[in-house]
Amino acid sequence: MASRPAVLGWLLFDWACQPFFTLVTTFVFAPYFAASLAPDPVTGQSLWGYATAAAGFALAILSPVLGSVADATGPKKPWIAACGLVLFVASFALWYAAPGEPHAIATALVGFAFATIAVEVAAVFNNAMIPHLVPPERYGRLSGTGWAIGYLGGLISLVIVLGFLAADAGSGRTVLGFTPLFGLDPALREGDRVTGPFSALWFLVFVLPLFLFTPDIARSKLRFGEAVRQGLAQVRSTLADARRHEGVLRFLIANMVYQDALVALFAFGGIYGAGVFGWQATELGLFGILLTITGTAGALVGGRLDDRFGAKPVILGAILVLALVCVGVLSLGREHVLFVVPTAPSAPDGGLYDSVPEKLFVLLGLVIGAVAGPLQASSRSMLARLVPAREAGRYFGLLALSGKVTSFLAPLAVALATAIFRTQAAGPAVLILFLLAGFALLSGVKKA
Repeated sequence: MASRPAVLGWLLFDWACQPFFTLVTTFVFAPYFAASLAPDPVTGQSLWGYATAAAGFALAILSPVLGSVADATGPKKPWIAACGLVLFVASFALWYAAPGEPHAIATALVGFAFATIAVEVAAVFNNAMIPHLVPPERYGRLSGTGWAIGYLGGLISLVIVLGFLAADAGSGRTVLGFTPLFGLDPALREGDRVTGPFSALWFLVFVLPLFLFTPDIARSKLRFGEAVRQGLAQVRSTLADARRHEGVLRFLIANMVYQDALVALFAFGGIYGAGVFGWQATELGLFGILLTITGTAGALVGGRLDDRFGAKPVILGAILVLALVCVGVLSLGREHVLFVVPTAPSAPDGGLYDSVPEKLFVLLGLVIGAVAGPLQASSRSMLARLVPAREAGRYFGLLALSGKVTSFLAPLAVALATAIFRTQAAGPAVLILFLLAGFALLSGVKKA
């Protein structure tokens, strides 16, 4: 098996990618786009939803064959390098999405979509290297360590951006009270826009150990076209075989639906905070840090609950909690809670999260972080209980496919509902429907 430097190089891939998801997709750039670059927050949420859906649709077309192509073609590093180049260029382009620039909105949306596709495709080939690094009994430990290192990278990148780069437009100071480094101008939102180049450079630096120390896989004798045809055939046969095992197909469909909702929930959480409460980089970044912390704790507790009560109860409980959270978010406004109960608005000098609706929104966000980890981890363990151990590999590939193939649907539904009803509240309302559909489908799975 691989040496320690080789394994460390592989683990750092998650560390290299995570700032894009943390800074661009969720907590800094996306809210900046919706609240400051788009004509208004409602239009911003809708446009961001369309871009997310477009990226998801592209991945839905690509994902059925990529895993099998990764197995059939052999070397993975050339694919990762090609995707990394696209990720670097597309992320760097986000710097040019400045307020008032003629093509700023298009630049932001196209750059975000291409970067998302590139990082997700790179992950497919990176994941395909796992069996060549450690023995089967260590797959889970390796994968879990990678996720943990990725979360840590996202947390550190948030601290760097909030503490030294992104400043409040009013005070001109970062969270730590510093003037932004490199002369970044808060009035031009350069601290928000720099997250694109920052993520690109972070990826470039920390993906290098993968190329330097992690051995690649020997080249296959199959040509690329033959590998694609073989991949398609394998996906079709696995889908057909899934019907032989009780509950597997229904579980995969349920996973597809509730994972769509979870992806959209993370994608639009920061946008919602920026649009409804006017949060800037400071509030959004600290919100992200808190979510990361509760997510780590939730994953640890969820694993023990899974061992004690089973995967299905943990998943169903997490889905219900997320649906209730969406109802709670839906009930909040800038000056009201529980739909109709009036509250005092945020004071100009009131400090972070000073209004009651903001405090409740933060609390609901922490709950999302706490249950997201158990939901995803128990999905893996439930599938392991549903299928024979000798066939687990290809079914876990199908689990990954079910999480990607319709990943555009929930963001698209949020975008359309937001555009039609002209309110950001349409977002959580749509996600409630997705979560309840996933709950109903999973409830029908007899074997757990």
